[in-house]
Amino acid sequence: MTAMPLVLMYHSVTKYDADPLNITVSPDRFAAQLRWLARRGLRGVSMRELLAARRADTARGLVGLTFDDGYADFVSEVVPALLAQRFTATVFMVSGLIGGCNEWDAGHPLKPLMDADDLRRAARHGMEIGSHSVGHPSLISLTGAELRHELTASKAALEDVVDAEVTGFCYPYGHVGGREVAAVRGAGYDYACAIWKSEHTGPHALPRTYVGDRDGSLRLHAKKLRHRMRWGS
Repeated sequence: MTAMPLVLMYHSVTKYDADPLNITVSPDRFAAQLRWLARRGLRGVSMRELLAARRADTARGLVGLTFDDGYADFVSEVVPALLAQRFTATVFMVSGLIGGCNEWDAGHPLKPLMDADDLRRAARHGMEIGSHSVGHPSLISLTGAELRHELTASKAALEDVVDAEVTGFCYPYGHVGGREVAAVRGAGYDYACAIWKSEHTGPHALPRTYVGDRDGSLRLHAKKLRHRMRWGS
């Protein structure tokens, strides 16, 4: 099996005036970042495709593209830009807030989330739909019953919306411990995305590289080099 693949972590892609949480990339910057990948012979793909290629030892030149939370701009801004490069991606949706907004970011700018039609449209364009829990809580703060609900109910709800199996999960806030890894595996997910490298790093706690609006060519090159030095890929 190949070394740990490079996986980029995005959230929202849209024009903005204020972004106190540093989760938004402008459409022009995002398009430039995709072109940067393409010029280097790299192809952005969903986690489903990346991990299948990794198992087959054919992941060379592939980069995972992930989008947390399920913002509505995924269909209006992200999908067209991806299709222009013949890329795909995975979007991790908060199932209990489909058609709502990012209520968990209290006191910060509210952003609309995808509705059911948006999710189905994204899936029709070849994007993978993954789970980001029911309500975006920190899983490490939950009881066992609450944890199981966040994992199983979100999976079932999203599968009902897109009429396809949901095999990927993403930990809200990147908070994960051994209990959470075991619960995600037990809930039937093939993989899960975290943020940071940890003692739990593996198929159900895959580390990712944050990408923001400040990341031009030099910063992207540095992040790719840092990943290569850490993981040999």
